[in-house]
Amino acid sequence: MNWLNKLERKFGRYAIPNLTMYLIGGYVIGYMVTLMLPRYLVWLTLEPAYILKGQIWRLVTWVLVPPSRQLLTVVIMMLLYYQLGTALERTWGTFRYNVYIFSGILFTILGAFLLALLLGTDKIGYGGYFSTYYINMSIFLAFAASYPDMELLLYFVLPIKIKWMAYVYAAYILYDFVQGNWITRTAIAASLLNFILFFLSSRNIQPYTPKEQARKRKFKKQTRPHMTYANGAMHRCAVCGKTELDDPTLEFRFCSKCKGNYEYCQEHLFTHEHVK
Repeated sequence: MNWLNKLERKFGRYAIPNLTMYLIGGYVIGYMVTLMLPRYLVWLTLEPAYILKGQIWRLVTWVLVPPSRQLLTVVIMMLLYYQLGTALERTWGTFRYNVYIFSGILFTILGAFLLALLLGTDKIGYGGYFSTYYINMSIFLAFAASYPDMELLLYFVLPIKIKWMAYVYAAYILYDFVQGNWITRTAIAASLLNFILFFLSSRNIQPYTPKEQARKRKFKKQTRPHMTYANGAMHRCAVCGKTELDDPTLEFRFCSKCKGNYEYCQEHLFTHEHVK
């Protein structure tokens, strides 16, 4: 995913760390509204007809609505997705995890407006279909794809590999998609589009596996003393002296044939003289 690498180099510093905590905090607010002010819950849903009439806060507030109104279910869900989300952020990095979550939210909004265009922008009442339920499901599926052999305790008792749970959830989602109406199908497709694009748009997802991420962290730790340059630059070409601050589009690589930690930009990686 070269486009994602370029975006990370350019906008990575704006990524929100611990994004899962903010999502859970939003659920807490939404549940309090559900519990104490239930009549105001309809003012939070994603209704394109009302948004087009000026209620633009709905573009954000629908994320606060918890997928369930049962307190125990909400608590278990928040604990589970806190663990899954923070693990994914450690594995992928903060920026990629931000892109994954926000793209799921954006695709859901676009799906709601696409449906409004098809059914009529004056139609109301289907905003409740577009919730964070399937976005949370995409987090679970992403975790299962990254940690397929990790075991979870089903009902806190039965150990089961997460990949088998993912197959069950995928079958459940497919059943909902086939049996549901077009509103349900649009909500499912839009909410899970981030998972499809993230994992299927690349032929090789090896860079995002826990083993590969651990190897990269170890490598960065070992090379950190040799990668501190002026103005906070992290990369510098040993030939031309350019850093990522000079040109954010430059890519840098270490040469395995040079003796020592010598890094080169893409222009000099194959043309430099090897250091012996």
